[in-house]
Amino acid sequence: MLEFLEIEDPATKQLINFIFLAVTGAIAWHGLRARNEDGKADFVHLLFGCIAALYFVGVLFQDVLGLIELG
Repeated sequence: MLEFLEIEDPATKQLINFIFLAVTGAIAWHGLRARNEDGKADFVHLLFGCIAALYFVGVLFQDVLGLIELG
């Protein structure tokens, strides 16, 4: 994910990955749990929540856990 930054230190890469996971996890949680006044979920919140959740899972499995190799 961070190849364009050319960071050599693995500890720095892990720190950036954990920060990214925290931010995208919070966005996904908010997007998927948000409701309007009627108690219904807005389409836009669900859309961006799902996109954030996909990025969260992708970074978690590829960069942090190393379980999959994409591209």
